[in-house]
Amino acid sequence: MAVDGDERVEAFWRGLGLPGLIDVHTHFMPERVLAKVWAYFDAAGPLVGRAWPIAYRYEEDERLAVLRGFGVRAFTSMVYPHKPGMAQWLNGWAADFAARTPDCLRTATFFPEAGAEDYVRAELGDGARVFKAHVQVGAYDPGDARLDGVWGALAEAGAPVVVHCGSGPAPGKHTGPEPIGRLLARHPRLRLVVAHMGMPEYTDFLGLAERYEGVLLDTTMAFTDFAERAAPFPRTERGRLAELGERILFGSDFPNIPYGYAHALEVLARLELGDDWLRGVCYGNAGRVFGI
Repeated sequence: MAVDGDERVEAFWRGLGLPGLIDVHTHFMPERVLAKVWAYFDAAGPLVGRAWPIAYRYEEDERLAVLRGFGVRAFTSMVYPHKPGMAQWLNGWAADFAARTPDCLRTATFFPEAGAEDYVRAELGDGARVFKAHVQVGAYDPGDARLDGVWGALAEAGAPVVVHCGSGPAPGKHTGPEPIGRLLARHPRLRLVVAHMGMPEYTDFLGLAERYEGVLLDTTMAFTDFAERAAPFPRTERGRLAELGERILFGSDFPNIPYGYAHALEVLARLELGDDWLRGVCYGNAGRVFGI
């Protein structure tokens, strides 16, 4: 099965002279966990005020085939816990998934709990290449003392952490730029990838990227027609996007998006920041971060 517009994905990256795409924000997770995530989005009408249809609601093998058919050369398996005792189980699944899926960047996660620093250091030693933190779903303060050793280990290793910390699509108790600003003040060498460009607090998170050289941002869902209706990116900030071009990475949220994959790429071109900027965002920047 294909979604309308899928045939335009390859034309997009070929037109830029790229060898394909690197997508730093894709979700592969245990089936029963993914089913719960999809149930959340199915109920997103009352949660965020509108329908959220899953565009790529396929079995795992078919989802992999779709991504590879798009020309995605490397991607992630963003997993995240919502309670204690869950992170290590997810990490075990993600390690197995990466072992049988060589184009997946091995992904790991954590939660504020006893032993978190130990299992994060073990994941780093075993080859985890990117971590996921979801402040909204986990409902925790990133400055929780139980995470101090975790952040220290990640900063020491220079490991990228994709962190959902903006207040979209619905705010949480600890979302927004202030908790992340306090975290970076304590761990300024952290390599944080702010998911969704920090939506809707774009301006504040761009400011953090300007202040801390390890802060990157991913484009996941930002600039799309779906996101612009609720959280438009300020036109006045496009110059800062250009200036931070080497620290912006393409992310899609595949498969959990309510539109075709091509749209997430085409809206980047719509920003009119030039082909060199697009080449960096869609491949070169992530290639440098992950050594691809």
